[in-house]
Amino acid sequence: MTVALNSSRPASAGTPLSYLVGQDGQGHWVAVETGGRAGGIFRSRQDAIRYACLETGCRPDDVKLAAGPIVFQLA
Repeated sequence: MTVALNSSRPASAGTPLSYLVGQDGQGHWVAVETGGRAGGIFRSRQDAIRYACLETGCRPDDVKLAAGPIVFQLA
């Protein structure tokens, strides 16, 4: 099951969204907006990348893969 948080919250005018995709400390795939405005937990790496790509308009360099674990907190 894919769970996305705050996915309907628009970016501030002129501020493009950027996402970091990777796994949290428990091995879940996550996509987190770098400003902390949105994110989600996903079944697979492909699902997380797809979500981040759709949220950023698939602009080059706006979706990056994390080198290590991502801290993801539900708030």
